[in-house]
Amino acid sequence: MHPPLASLRVLLGVSGGIAAYKAADLVRRLADAGAEVRVVMTESAARFVTPLTFQALSGNPVRTGLWDDAAEAAMGHIELARWAQQILIAPASADVLARLAHGFANDLLSTVCLASAAPLAVAPAMNQQMWAHPAVQANLGLLRQRGVAIFGPAAGSQACGDIGIGRLLEPTDLVSELVALRGPRLLAGTHVVVSAGPTYEDIDPVRFLGNRSSGRMGFAVAEAAAEQGAEVTLVAGPVHLPTPSRVTRVDVRSAREMHQAVIAATANSDIYVAAAAVGDFRPSEVSAHKIKKSGDGGLVLSLAQNPDILAEVARATPRPFVVGFAAETENVENYARAKLERKKLDLIAANRVGAGEGFEVDDNSLTLIDAHGSEHLPCAPKRELARALVRRIAERFHAARAKGPT
Repeated sequence: MHPPLASLRVLLGVSGGIAAYKAADLVRRLADAGAEVRVVMTESAARFVTPLTFQALSGNPVRTGLWDDAAEAAMGHIELARWAQQILIAPASADVLARLAHGFANDLLSTVCLASAAPLAVAPAMNQQMWAHPAVQANLGLLRQRGVAIFGPAAGSQACGDIGIGRLLEPTDLVSELVALRGPRLLAGTHVVVSAGPTYEDIDPVRFLGNRSSGRMGFAVAEAAAEQGAEVTLVAGPVHLPTPSRVTRVDVRSAREMHQAVIAATANSDIYVAAAAVGDFRPSEVSAHKIKKSGDGGLVLSLAQNPDILAEVARATPRPFVVGFAAETENVENYARAKLERKKLDLIAANRVGAGEGFEVDDNSLTLIDAHGSEHLPCAPKRELARALVRRIAERFHAARAKGPT
């Protein structure tokens, strides 16, 4: 069997952190997958694992600094940059992510990354509180916009005793991510439309009806579809999230604006993923001025029903492969299956929402339901979950296309 990474020249960057010990196993796993591996370590990484370990495992000299007289006499950092066909940094510390995001070149690893045209992937590993820090997330956002692939992190117990998101993915998972990144694109040649986030319905110039959707899952789905080679249009409600790389974004506010944008985009699309939490109702009338209190009385709003975007796309002829979402607080699978059948969808992704679940959290789980049965995708970071979902969508889409119109 042909190794999945046969003859691929992988430059593995190892930064400081207790997870550096896993990088030794990663070298072996990459070699088993057919890759040729060279290792660059930061000075901090060399305090956790010796360069000799990586030299023995890779069969190549290990570089740890810019000031290697023998190597730099031949511009060694440029030679490494040109040699690499793929750069993977695992573990990638918060410090390395910051230096990459802001273009620093103050050590060998960051200098090689700037000097190389090879695609870059990073596998973050850090304390769960550091991972959640806005500065770290902002740096990740910059890297994603530049097309850097982010592998993980995973959730679980950490060396510091904390439990949460921040663990380095296991070496086997990192190899799988790299294979998926470089392998055939499952959605190459397709146009995928994704709707994401909430909708806001104005009551007056100050107040609105809305919901708690963060848009993270929909944005992750759009990113995953782009990774698989699709042309992606993302119709986004009012959220503060960076646009994923290689994705065309259309910003909307209300359900009617989202309806108009989705109908226009899906008129020439292959797949529609309705991940947005669209408001079912809107005020029948919008006040031109701020509504004032009148005594101790309450306020009665008259509501009108918003258009059903998902059902309308599913009724179209011709129509794309249609994937719905069902966010429920109880009887999740039963309600989701009823929605699948009522709206004649191809697939529905159901999840439980409520306190600490679904909305406004970094991880989630999904139950995928179609006419043939159901499959549970266990709790994982939303980006990881989105990749798994997109792979399932691609499989079903190609199977449906092979069968032809029914």
